[in-house]
Amino acid sequence: MTNLEKYDKAFIRLFKVKKEDLPKMKYMGDKKWDSMAHMDLMSDLEEIFDIQISTVDVLDFTDYNKGKIVLGRYGVEI
Repeated sequence: MTNLEKYDKAFIRLFKVKKEDLPKMKYMGDKKWDSMAHMDLMSDLEEIFDIQISTVDVLDFTDYNKGKIVLGRYGVEI
């Protein structure tokens, strides 16, 4: 499974959305992506990619596409 597939799967599982909905997902822009779900997502991604996301990057992870950039800071190429 590619990193993109793992990344997408985390969003799809947590938010129960379709793959085509992912690019427009934004933190606090969707009822499902509230602060609690945000922390669940961060935890899932840390486990999936065996990384530890800093507080600054948790706050910078503001949407689906920005998340790819944030993960890139940890050597996770998506």
